[in-house]
Amino acid sequence: MTRRANGEGSVYRRSDGRWTAAHYVLSPNGGRVRRAVYGKTRKEAADKLADLIAKTSTGIPLATESWTVAGYAAHWLENVARPRLKPATFMSYRETLRLHILPTLGRVKVQALRPDQVRTLLAHKVAEGLSARSVQIVHGTLRTMLSEAVRDEVITRNPAAVVRPPAVTREEVTPWSPQEASEFLRASVGHRLYAVFAVGVALGLRRGELLALRWSDVDLDKRLVHVRQNVQPRLDRDIARSLDPSGKARFEERQAAHTASRRRRDDNQHRYQTPGRRPDGPAAPGRY
Repeated sequence: MTRRANGEGSVYRRSDGRWTAAHYVLSPNGGRVRRAVYGKTRKEAADKLADLIAKTSTGIPLATESWTVAGYAAHWLENVARPRLKPATFMSYRETLRLHILPTLGRVKVQALRPDQVRTLLAHKVAEGLSARSVQIVHGTLRTMLSEAVRDEVITRNPAAVVRPPAVTREEVTPWSPQEASEFLRASVGHRLYAVFAVGVALGLRRGELLALRWSDVDLDKRLVHVRQNVQPRLDRDIARSLDPSGKARFEERQAAHTASRRRRDDNQHRYQTPGRRPDGPAAPGRY
């Protein structure tokens, strides 16, 4: 058998029949400690060893006994959540950890975290007045993060997975009546965002869809609005994303939206149109 060079780790069979692979990995304090992974076959152990070596070479700390919840959360956010998730989801996870999880559990060792501690955290959040849905988000964020810790073999089981979050009682939404919607639009006439309000009320668009509308999406002659994009927050600025095929390009034809858009365009045309060229900026002026 070819002897492995220094830094390549080692793979051997235990007396109980399992295969073990070991390698020196980074700890959060910058040192190195020996870390072992296990597999039912030599290949499984060798594959896990290769993953350890790859992560260590990129500077990711993997010394399991040193991780606190706060330390692992920082690693998970930067190396797992940020590259994989949409910006809005990433920011939701980050803020949920910062506001609701780390102040209570941040100093707890990940390997020492128990289900009863997670259960107590959720109970305290309910007592603080968070809604059942908000507490579910807290639980889901912690469970998702710890699931990655299981995959990294930082822990052997997910303590949040065995804790049940509070049930959500769905409340029936009472939309505005036509009279209430009309009163709102009358009260907002003259406001710089009147066109946004009118289109939103008439077509029932989401905020991101409203803010992503461009003049090229509006056909005033045919009284047609093409909903093609959705604005999503990003860490540095907002960006507009095209709607995916399952929800692409809805076409609406409403006289109220047509009238509001035409009125707003006519009132502000001199601010948006240059001779011989039609702009392709936001359909409604101003910053949102």
